[in-house]
Amino acid sequence: MRRRRRRVFREDVLAPWLTLIVVIGLWWAGSILIGADPAPPPVNNPREPAADRVAPVFKPPPPVEAVPDAPETHAVLEAPRPGPPAPAPPIVSDGEMGELRSRGLAVPVQGIAPDDIVSNFDDSRGGERKHEALDLLAPRGTPVLAADDGRIVKLFTSARGGLTIYQFDSREFYCYYYAHLDRYAENLKEGQTVKRGQVIGHVGTTGNAPPNTPHLHFAIFRLGQEKKWWDGTPLDPALVLRN
Repeated sequence: MRRRRRRVFREDVLAPWLTLIVVIGLWWAGSILIGADPAPPPVNNPREPAADRVAPVFKPPPPVEAVPDAPETHAVLEAPRPGPPAPAPPIVSDGEMGELRSRGLAVPVQGIAPDDIVSNFDDSRGGERKHEALDLLAPRGTPVLAADDGRIVKLFTSARGGLTIYQFDSREFYCYYYAHLDRYAENLKEGQTVKRGQVIGHVGTTGNAPPNTPHLHFAIFRLGQEKKWWDGTPLDPALVLRN
């Protein structure tokens, strides 16, 4: 009888304490949950934009005022520049031409008068090559005369000129060139001095002259400092020989 009452008493005493402990535990757990930091928001996948993300608004840059006189900035391709131009050949002055005319040069083909001379100095001779000489037509064998006093510096045979003579004047300022000769004068030799009007050869068609058109190809050119018998500044013989 005593044991049963004691058990009942114990249950009555423990029940309120257990209830109190549960209540205190719930309160303590709730305070912890309330004071804790909020959970971080979910991180969106950077490769997939969030559904509620607002796209940025694109604002175009302010218009730039055009400058009417501003130069173009794009590159321009230029053709390669050519090298320096070749120096122009020296020109025989009017004073030199006058001095040469004052010498009274002989027409280098016997029987042709100065008034009968017609210039063909600027005529074309194959492509861009100019004649730069005077053609004096005469029968084959007609005597060819020295145009001026001077010296025979070269007797030469070429494909174009055929049988030729190069003569310097006495001061070696000019060279006189005689081409297409049929033959030289008897005993003519290099280094020989000659006088104006002296026979030095005969008209022919050697070289590239037409076989049926015998003539003398006569040229005058001013010598350079090197005194090369094949090189110089050409001038029109007709301007020197005509009255």
